[in-house]
Amino acid sequence: MTTQLERKHYTVEEYFAQELPSETRSEYRNGEIVPMTGGTPDHHDIASNLVVALKLALRGKPYRIFITDQWLWIPDCTLYTYPDVMVVEKPLQLQAGCTDTGINSCFIAEVLSKSTQDYDRGGKFVAYRTIEQFQEYLLIDQYRIHVEHYVKTSAHQWLLSEYDNPDATLSFNTFELQMRVADFYEGIEITNS
Repeated sequence: MTTQLERKHYTVEEYFAQELPSETRSEYRNGEIVPMTGGTPDHHDIASNLVVALKLALRGKPYRIFITDQWLWIPDCTLYTYPDVMVVEKPLQLQAGCTDTGINSCFIAEVLSKSTQDYDRGGKFVAYRTIEQFQEYLLIDQYRIHVEHYVKTSAHQWLLSEYDNPDATLSFNTFELQMRVADFYEGIEITNS
């Protein structure tokens, strides 16, 4: 006889009691605490390359840029998560009663890994789309040259553009920035197979 293991349902308070002192990160997904996988050096470099480009392009403009360790609260999905790269339009809006949890991201990028790519394309993107200010989503594959770029065109409509050519130029919609696909992968040896 096979029995299914019951998942423990955690309160937000229990999540924070575990997460705050922890050296590893976990997401809170509607009562479930889900450990996040460790990033690879390529994962880190891709996110860093994007952040450097964003920092230069948005200098002096009304945006804040966050990488990896900034909490994002999505109340419609009861989700606390850490996007790989997140841009918010100033002023940064924080969750009521918190000093470290944003709620108003307009741009999010995730670097895909084998263990998270389905979630990043599926449930996580569904959650992100409930954020009123959210306008643009970028998924960057770390194993091959491939970028998926989603732009909100109207309520409940998103346009997908895909890039496999390293010489292609991606134009961001939320703010003025163009970036060659190869620039995401600077310093990384990747060959499409």
